[in-house]
Amino acid sequence: MVFEHLASGYRIWDNKARRWWGDLYELCPDDLLDELNGARDHDKITALLKRYRAEKR
Repeated sequence: MVFEHLASGYRIWDNKARRWWGDLYELCPDDLLDELNGARDHDKITALLKRYRAEKR
């Protein structure tokens, strides 16, 4: 997975599925990207996604 910087923020590109994954982020969520490219712990990814979605509100 790779982060792409767009004019409106950051998106995650899933190389395997060849499509955008997740939400559009204003700031680059490095810890989420590290987990997606590293251990891929489902519970930790879910917690990070919830945290970033809550920050958007």
